[in-house]
Amino acid sequence: MQKFDQLTGVAAPLNILNIDTDMIIPKQFLKTIKRSGLGKNLFDEMRYTRDGAEILDFVLNRDPYRQAKIIVAGDNFGCGSSREHAPWALLDFGVRCVISTSFADIFFNNCFKNGILPIVVSSDDRDALMADASDSENPEVSVDLVAQTIRRPNGVTISFQIDPFRKKCLLEGLDDIGLTLEKSEDISSFEEARQASQPWL
Repeated sequence: MQKFDQLTGVAAPLNILNIDTDMIIPKQFLKTIKRSGLGKNLFDEMRYTRDGAEILDFVLNRDPYRQAKIIVAGDNFGCGSSREHAPWALLDFGVRCVISTSFADIFFNNCFKNGILPIVVSSDDRDALMADASDSENPEVSVDLVAQTIRRPNGVTISFQIDPFRKKCLLEGLDDIGLTLEKSEDISSFEEARQASQPWL
């Protein structure tokens, strides 16, 4: 998993409540088990017409938001079904951070397992960041995971909270497999001892 420490990039405003995982990546794109290639279908039904043409008033179809690394979203982002393809699609598009007042629990957990930082802020801070992101002349925001701050374009910083274990995993690029591999010596020692004491197993 890619490490996350600091991120500076375009923030896209997505001021919609209850964006569910089917909106993030519709069900017809769930046939793959690959984590790559889903970015082109991120928010597919909002980005494209039925014949595949771009819907020009959707934020990610406009510059500079085509290169968005951060999304500032409405309440309850990532609700609905528990598809892990949702963070895969965001990551493949280039989004490494989503800022909202609240997230659905499963989506929130899946973000950390895929190297995406979901940040919970107050309604006032979210509204300020939404206004910043809506300024297409200067929508760049900086996120510092070590300091746990978001720097707005005007230089004002917003602090956020994060579980220390999840912070460590993001900083070190550790997903579930990486965490297991950190214990590889202990696992090997246990297997050797069990083989010696219980060779019939």
